[in-house]
Amino acid sequence: MNRKLYAMRKISSFNFVTLNGYFKGNNEDTSWHHHSQEGSAYSEKQLESGNILLFGRVTYDMMAQFWTGKMGKELYPVVAGRMNAAEKMVISNSITTASWNNTSVIGGDVIQRIRIIKQTPGPDITILGSGSIVNQFTEAGLIDEYGVMIDPVFITTGTPLVHGISTMPELRLTGVKTFSDTGAVLLSYSKK
Repeated sequence: MNRKLYAMRKISSFNFVTLNGYFKGNNEDTSWHHHSQEGSAYSEKQLESGNILLFGRVTYDMMAQFWTGKMGKELYPVVAGRMNAAEKMVISNSITTASWNNTSVIGGDVIQRIRIIKQTPGPDITILGSGSIVNQFTEAGLIDEYGVMIDPVFITTGTPLVHGISTMPELRLTGVKTFSDTGAVLLSYSKK
């Protein structure tokens, strides 16, 4: 009998940040980030991986509204189709069911629940946006890979991607990708 063996799932994160290190401005503002055609092609390819997409509740609400709505489907039809079809998880203690298809809700002791999920067979997990989740998971040592897209823009105030943590993982650079249509640079890091 030929059985596929699974290693422990990897958890990666993907965020875009400003040149001065903020992943969002005041009032959850991310209008400074521009999703280009080249960025869309990159998203299409990433969504082919079959990873489970993980969101905090605020990001989940924003993503669900955009990707199930008319604008997302018209502007980026392939990405919208893959986002809507993907398996998704939302971290929340305020909702118990999710309206976006293929979404499960994880509440309670999230760190412990994710530790257990990470050790089970199955697809890897990618956190999209969700800075507070990235912050918590970094503190808990749960993230294996970080993808940080740096947009060539400064904003006057905002929230840093990772802040107020007691330890930082040692990272090694594993990839650099430039987006010529926006001038953004994607840096990929893995734990050493």
